[in-house]
Amino acid sequence: MELEQIKEKLKSKEYDFLRKEKHLGTHIILLTLGGSYAYGMEKENSDLDIRGIALNQKNEILLGTDFEQVVDRDTDTTIYSFQKMIQLLTVNNPNTIEILGCKLEHYFYLSQLGKELYQNRKMFLSKICIQTFAGYAGSQLRRMENKAARLITQEQKEAYILRSIQNAMYDWKTRYFPYSEDQIRLFIEKGIQKGYESEIFMDIKLAHYPLRDWTGLWNEMKSIVNSYRQIGKRNENAISHDKLGKHMAHLIRLYMMCIDILEKEEIITYRTKEHALLMEIRNGAYLDQNRQPTEDFYDILNEYEKRFEYAKKHTSLPDVPDYKRIDTFRMEVNERIVKGEF
Repeated sequence: MELEQIKEKLKSKEYDFLRKEKHLGTHIILLTLGGSYAYGMEKENSDLDIRGIALNQKNEILLGTDFEQVVDRDTDTTIYSFQKMIQLLTVNNPNTIEILGCKLEHYFYLSQLGKELYQNRKMFLSKICIQTFAGYAGSQLRRMENKAARLITQEQKEAYILRSIQNAMYDWKTRYFPYSEDQIRLFIEKGIQKGYESEIFMDIKLAHYPLRDWTGLWNEMKSIVNSYRQIGKRNENAISHDKLGKHMAHLIRLYMMCIDILEKEEIITYRTKEHALLMEIRNGAYLDQNRQPTEDFYDILNEYEKRFEYAKKHTSLPDVPDYKRIDTFRMEVNERIVKGEF
């Protein structure tokens, strides 16, 4: 769908809620693209996602309430409240921080306040993005491997499960009490349970380790293992509709975005330079004859993981966002709303 077609579509009756919903209408300060269109990864049959921000109203500010977001599932539209958006941007949430990194021509509406928010977007950037983007990338990798595992043998599936856990462990080291690699060792050997040609085993050598942290680790490992048991019609449909390539492409895109934030202190949502590579991945160029991710794909993934590791060690970003500047900006906006300036 061309940009002009999208603009016309937003004027249609289907999107009347943008003009008539009580929290939206004149309260909207920003309206843009989300999803594949925002990344430059859309295909002919891609869904149109619209994202935006709307100001809270005077009574909400004075009473301390918040509508948080308006979601229209029929049009895949999500409009966040100003207060909720500030919270999500402050924690470097990948799904929302990308709203401030779109191509300028993709902002269908940008009020003066919307422009101020866009121009001050760097005040939200911090090393917190290392954890949030790594977490999202890990989840995306597990979804990708979960879907790929639908087409392989039990023995190969064990390898996918182990790789998913090992990838997740990267993030765990920052969220749980530290442990060394020889204290929690996972490996695959010949299976001893019925129906398992091979299976994952574990050697645990922990002493004086916090119980609650161990419970958290165990529950996360259990969740990953259980996720592979839940493969059914939904994943069959995903594979038949070539969504495995989409998951693979979005995984790489997440690393690209975070590396830009760490190295350049810029939010770049639309991937112009990497468009050809991302579309090749999305269109299945890195799937083998059995519709499995190829070694070449994992080489690309490993390269971006290395770049991410280097960028996070050498970034000049602050440990936390500029809280004082963010709070001042939010207070000034709320004050202007209460005074009736908006």
